[in-house]
Amino acid sequence: MDQRLLIDYQAFSSLSEMTSEDRELVEAAVDACKDSYSPYSKFRVGAALRLANGVIVKGANQENAAFPSSLCAERTAMFAANVQYNGVPQVSIAIAACGEDGKLIDQPASPCGACRQVMAEYQKLGGRPMSIILHGASVTYKFNKVDDLLPLIFDSI
Repeated sequence: MDQRLLIDYQAFSSLSEMTSEDRELVEAAVDACKDSYSPYSKFRVGAALRLANGVIVKGANQENAAFPSSLCAERTAMFAANVQYNGVPQVSIAIAACGEDGKLIDQPASPCGACRQVMAEYQKLGGRPMSIILHGASVTYKFNKVDDLLPLIFDSI
């Protein structure tokens, strides 16, 4: 029997089309790019995570000469938020990527599989959907829940 997965998302050609709350999160993600430590890939990624209490926690990718020791922007933000605000649900994350010159890349960067799985875990722990905003210079995508980027989520809890 054939089955089909449908992914719901919104596409924005301008930040002015978004809510002020989502714009603020995207702007924080773009700002976080400057905190990236990416001497090897020259690919700067910033993430900004909004918690249920309204606090925004930023993260940036952190590279290491031993590549498996590096960490993505999304996970630095989520892990920092969980340590600083344990038990407060993570409700939305924005991700932006810049080149070596610090300019926003044209198309949005998508989270790696490991980051998607960590998002799924925090979405489940928070007991509510976590929206994901992927921001690029020419388009911004908003997904209302992690499941839209990671269907058939691995769940051991």
